[in-house]
Amino acid sequence: MAVFIRQLTGIRFVAAFWVLLYHLQDPLDRIGLMDIPVFSEVVRVGRLGVDLFFALSGFIITHTYLTRMGSRLAIGAAASFWWLRLARIYPVHLVMLNVAGIAVVAQAWITGVNKDRPWLNPSDYIANLLLIQEWGPHPDRGWNVVAWSLSMEWLAYLIFPVLVLLLYALHRKVPTWVLVIAWWVALAPLLWRGSLTIDPYYTELWGSVIRVLTEFTAGAITYLIVLRLIPQGASDPSTRVERGATIVSVLMPLLVVAGAVFLGNWTTAQSPITLSDPDAEPLPPYFHLWLVPPLIVWIGALALSRRGQARWLGTDTLILGGVVSYSLYMTHLVWFGVWRAGMNAIGIESGPIYALSVVLAIAGAFVIAWLMWRIVEEPCRRWMRRLAGARAIAPEETTADPEARREVTDR
Repeated sequence: MAVFIRQLTGIRFVAAFWVLLYHLQDPLDRIGLMDIPVFSEVVRVGRLGVDLFFALSGFIITHTYLTRMGSRLAIGAAASFWWLRLARIYPVHLVMLNVAGIAVVAQAWITGVNKDRPWLNPSDYIANLLLIQEWGPHPDRGWNVVAWSLSMEWLAYLIFPVLVLLLYALHRKVPTWVLVIAWWVALAPLLWRGSLTIDPYYTELWGSVIRVLTEFTAGAITYLIVLRLIPQGASDPSTRVERGATIVSVLMPLLVVAGAVFLGNWTTAQSPITLSDPDAEPLPPYFHLWLVPPLIVWIGALALSRRGQARWLGTDTLILGGVVSYSLYMTHLVWFGVWRAGMNAIGIESGPIYALSVVLAIAGAFVIAWLMWRIVEEPCRRWMRRLAGARAIAPEETTADPEARREVTDR
């Protein structure tokens, strides 16, 4: 059944690129792209790429560890799981945490402008080192801002050895309709939180914790439902199920786009900051977490599909994008900060040269991501895996990473 790893690796690229565009709203607006109605509304909710990551993580990790860890709680297995997850996320995080700090200090020294950054202190640095900076009802983001989601992922990883016991029991003992109800129950706190108009970023009142735990769990249950739709012992669904999944895989993105356009034009959903100050940072509309359920359904549909989007997302080009997506996510915001500082320094804020610089900034983000993956992420991950006595390349990764497949073949 690991065939779906290919198209789901491609989803990682889609999610990372969506977040990247979200963080480029101001430059995209300056070159006129945000005047395109549908494009602008989809980009405006681009932070949902993180929610897509959370759900996809729950799906893939449950696929990998359900039978390995689900039958009983074992401290050794849990410790091994935590170490291998750290091997996946921590090296790049550590590098970018320090790069972000150096970039801030360098910017203040070069420009002579020392902005108030309350997070630039030893205690916040240690919280980032421990990946606990986003825990709590009122998190204060700083350093490499995007690492807030790693803090939430780490929380989900710490809980998973217990969560997987419940998932295994659901997998073994309940009918499919109960799994569907459990899926909605898991998402209920998210939909409740997404219906509040407290802040559009959903950080207050444990918003980040609610997001990751509900989406991770729903992604995990989605995997259990997908298992029920594939005949026992088979690697592919029936023709009827595959055809239906392919249709759903097309409908869900269309539903998300339609929902983004609706929310973007619904006055009640607009943040007061956006309405009162046109020069403020573009904010997503309230209620955009309502779009998370169709995104999670999209994951399950693509796992069952073998045509259309699934085939496109499973191409080597998209898979390579998915493989470097984590490094892209972790490096792009700092890189864009450096690029913006450079453009401000030379006084170019619009026009053809500025538009060309935006294209080059995006291209540079991908180059930096590839270098980070090649030099830091992959070598460190393999080294940490070997320290734990695990294979340098996880078995499930050989179906997704073209380079890993070549390495296995060469052996």
